[in-house]
Amino acid sequence: MQRRTGPLAQLRRGHEELVLGLLRRNEPMSRGELMRHSGLSRTTLYDIVGALQASGAIVTIAQDSGQRGRGRPAETLTLNPDAGHAIGIDFARRATHVVVVNVAHEVVGQATEPHNADVAWDERVELAERLVSDLAEGTLRLGALSAVGVGVVGPVGDLGEQRSLEVRKRFGVPVLLDNNTRLAALAESIWGAAAGEQDVLYLRLSHGVGGGLVVGGALHRGSHGLSGEFGHITVDPTGAQCGCGGTGCLETVASVRAVLDAYHAAGGRAADISGLVNSGDTAAQDVLRSAGTHVGNVLAALCNAVGPGVIVIGGELAEAGPDLFEPMKQALDANIMPISRNKVSLRRATLGDVGGALGGIALVLHESPLLSNYPAEPDSEEAT
Repeated sequence: MQRRTGPLAQLRRGHEELVLGLLRRNEPMSRGELMRHSGLSRTTLYDIVGALQASGAIVTIAQDSGQRGRGRPAETLTLNPDAGHAIGIDFARRATHVVVVNVAHEVVGQATEPHNADVAWDERVELAERLVSDLAEGTLRLGALSAVGVGVVGPVGDLGEQRSLEVRKRFGVPVLLDNNTRLAALAESIWGAAAGEQDVLYLRLSHGVGGGLVVGGALHRGSHGLSGEFGHITVDPTGAQCGCGGTGCLETVASVRAVLDAYHAAGGRAADISGLVNSGDTAAQDVLRSAGTHVGNVLAALCNAVGPGVIVIGGELAEAGPDLFEPMKQALDANIMPISRNKVSLRRATLGDVGGALGGIALVLHESPLLSNYPAEPDSEEAT
């Protein structure tokens, strides 16, 4: 689908979102009701409604004539729950996660497919398209999409723009792209473990370590989109070399690979985190205690700096449960300011692997006050 840009196109999209927003909150509504609540002229309103019906975003339903007395049944308008509206994609290191929601903000489906970390970008995008098509079973109305929200690993810069372009070409709509861990923080703060909280620190312990901050009810992106790189805080100046170029970063001791390497060096045999957790052996307990202590120390420093009310821990390593969380909490309590010790709630993430994709959808819908400091529009380049 070719999307036009410019002031008139932006005005029209604004009118479409106004009508869709009214229907989300008040459906069903008649055209007259929509005209009164929207402030749009009759001609404009009917034009917008016609376009939304043609795209499949809204449908008409006839009111029961028995409720109205004599005469022709009045038509009211409602959101079409079968019309695709928003797609969120998380291109994680070793998997692609996809979530599709309809115009009523109901999840149509979600899917995940693991892959090797070295899979080429164009192959990942092709995989995402296939997952979306499989979820929609061939019925997804791409004409009703407003944008695609995309999460990627690491800082978003020039490489992010290139990746955004390929996704835009594939789906034919604008793309909103951000760091996938920051998007997971956004999702947890809207629908997950920290829903409704104003000040949240999110940390994901996965193959990489990163996070996100909600400060004063708004997701903090930082200068050049570099907020949330908690995995690259130094915890051991004499430690291992990190992929970022630093030494002894938190990621070198608390990522999935770092914990497994330490476990195997201590004689452990489990091949993955699930096996490590279930082994119950001393080596597993020791490496988890060490990782949890390092994480707790970093969390304390971050809490002293930004003062969150809630800390949310996600990622595969969070599956370790008490063996990780108890030493984490002990280190946090030992190093946070005493006045803050009982004012911070430590919680486990609830949205799982699709948190980043859900955060991408939140970017597209852009209805959360958490996004008050974020650009309201997708990239302005035309789809080609």
